[in-house]
Amino acid sequence: MWFAAIFILFLLLILYVLLIPIIVSVDTEQNQYEIRLQGMAKASIEEHKKELLRIKLKIFLFTFYFYPLKSLGEDKKRKKAKKSSVKSKTKFGVRKMVSMLRSFKVKKMVIDIDTGDDVLNAKLYPFFGLLNYYLGTFNVNFEGRNQLILQMHNRPINIIKSFINK
Repeated sequence: MWFAAIFILFLLLILYVLLIPIIVSVDTEQNQYEIRLQGMAKASIEEHKKELLRIKLKIFLFTFYFYPLKSLGEDKKRKKAKKSSVKSKTKFGVRKMVSMLRSFKVKKMVIDIDTGDDVLNAKLYPFFGLLNYYLGTFNVNFEGRNQLILQMHNRPINIIKSFINK
């Protein structure tokens, strides 16, 4: 009896993890770059004084910090000292990457751009007007502002389907 209850809870947990929304947010004006698993985890890239950037990983109530550029120099030293002839057997091709990216749904996209060239800005203005009609919010300004706001949603089950189907 208790075994069946634990098994059902385990299946519900797996189902929850497969259906939980994944939200990717990019906001260049406020310097916010993050990936969230709704209600479970959040990973964001932040500025750091000494290490240039750090990754803040928040899982439930715990917070961890990673410094990806700090370990980059150490990996090069290790590779020189230790050579291995074993190649990885997994193939992550361009088609799989494209199919995975196509599984994401763009919920919000705002582009505000100034190229620095007034003539090019004037040429982009009607093109961005056409894109506003079909896609997101595109704007050409002549004030030197560049901004990108992008919010995409997906579910792990859709990512798995994209790998299986292609």
